[in-house]
Amino acid sequence: QVQLVESGGGLVQPGGSLRLSCAASGSIFRINDMVWYRQAPGKQRDAVASITRSGITNYADSVKGRFIISRDDAKSTAFLQMNSLKPEDTAVYYCNAYLSTYTSAFAHYWGQGTQVTVSS
Repeated sequence: QVQLVESGGGLVQPGGSLRLSCAASGSIFRINDMVWYRQAPGKQRDAVASITRSGITNYADSVKGRFIISRDDAKSTAFLQMNSLKPEDTAVYYCNAYLSTYTSAFAHYWGQGTQVTVSS
């Protein structure tokens, strides 16, 4: 029943900005934390930014100062504002949520991913 859908990816010029969204739907009771990951071709999937239910954030060193993670609990949605984008940011971006439903305990759920391409 739980679905996570990422959106907002696309092609952007170096130095540009992009805002990703991750919308969770289904019989969700509580979302504890949400994490944005990214995976470039031939590389492992790495965490980029995370945010807890209380609003505590963490960022990978590679994006610190450029990316901002936020959440809207009323909409069960997480966002990733990406500024000063570099070609190295090119990857498929995935959303992961640690949440509980009305009938099940906390578990991790993944979205399908959205492509971000930074190129001139």
